Amino acid sequence: MEDAAQPPRPGLKRKILEWGGYFLAVGLFLFFFAPESWFQFGVTDAAERKPGGAFSLKAFDGGAEWDFSEKRGKVLVVNYWATWCGPCRLETPGLVSFAKEHRDKGVEVVGVTVDEDLSLVGPFIESYGVDYPILLPGADPNLPQGDLALPTTFLYDKQGRLAKRYTGFVLESTLRSDAAKLLAE
Repeated sequence: MEDAAQPPRPGLKRKILEWGGYFLAVGLFLFFFAPESWFQFGVTDAAERKPGGAFSLKAFDGGAEWDFSEKRGKVLVVNYWATWCGPCRLETPGLVSFAKEHRDKGVEVVGVTVDEDLSLVGPFIESYGVDYPILLPGADPNLPQGDLALPTTFLYDKQGRLAKRYTGFVLESTLRSDAAKLLAE
């Protein structure tokens, strides 16, 4: 008997090319559109952290200004969000849970709404049970400006230095892990 090579199955090459195209498309999509925080693990080393700056913002409820420099000694989570932002809506229950769990452990959570229509903020806060301070953005030059995607969350260490920036939706478990590292320092 002759050992003849069998011809490839019909359509196999086409299927390989199709699946390769799918994987390439998904890979390119993730490369260009996935939040950068998906590709950063842990917090910045303490020696590399930059000061977060000293700034204050007005409280949404009309209360006193909220001064960030007074929060030294605590781990601080600052979340920029809006009522119209879908990922912000998905993220909020986790932030509420995280804030309640860590309130007495040296972690403070604040939200900064970037909504133009402030009449929407109160109902949003009520419907999600947000009980941490909600602040209004200001014109302070120490604040993050310009390229802010929503949601964006900043994590500051106990010395007020920026330890992590999460662009896009952040999981409660990720915040929990990163905050624990900062509390242990």
